[in-house]
Amino acid sequence: MTDPTASITAYWDAAAAAFDDEPDHGLRDIRTRAAWDRRLRSWVPAGPVDVLDAGCGTGTLALLLAAAGHRVSGVDLAPRMVAAARAKFAASGLVGHFQVGDAAAPPVSERRFDVLLSRHLLWTLPDPEAALRAWVARLRPGGRLVLVEGRWGEAGQDGAPYVAGAGALPWGGGVGAERLADAVRPLVAGLRVEPLDGDPELWGRPVSDERYALIAEV
Repeated sequence: MTDPTASITAYWDAAAAAFDDEPDHGLRDIRTRAAWDRRLRSWVPAGPVDVLDAGCGTGTLALLLAAAGHRVSGVDLAPRMVAAARAKFAASGLVGHFQVGDAAAPPVSERRFDVLLSRHLLWTLPDPEAALRAWVARLRPGGRLVLVEGRWGEAGQDGAPYVAGAGALPWGGGVGAERLADAVRPLVAGLRVEPLDGDPELWGRPVSDERYALIAEV
């Protein structure tokens, strides 16, 4: 399979300017923001804890976590996404550490975290199962993996890949809860799946596709 990383980087870099226009990205509506805040507080242990947001985008979820008192770091392949996250934190007066890099193999050296969060990223990765192994390896004993995923018509509802070369991505278009659980289970001590498609406040509208959170303990 041809590695589409360069095309994926360019795609999300170009998407950064309008990324927060989506209700569940920018969390500009108080109800949507509150819905994500409630979920994050239920998934992330009472803190402060060290959280790595893999594929942080514009940093909106990271901002909620920092506001809750956690020590937040983020990594994203798209420089403009990282710039937006840094700007958000600067404007808020909160502290967060963001860097450009491959979220599938976060460039954090030997540092370990209490929680690794990733939302809607696995479908974009050339080797999502390798990313899962890398993420678990970056968690401390007793740490928690929080994956917000699903199957949706993100781009290419007409069957076309969203970037050149993406048609061969293993989990293009998303990954179902059962398949993701099968991939994660051998790496962790236990996991649970929490359906999210029945909560329209999370998305700013009702949704009909599969959306869920997988929370795993290592």
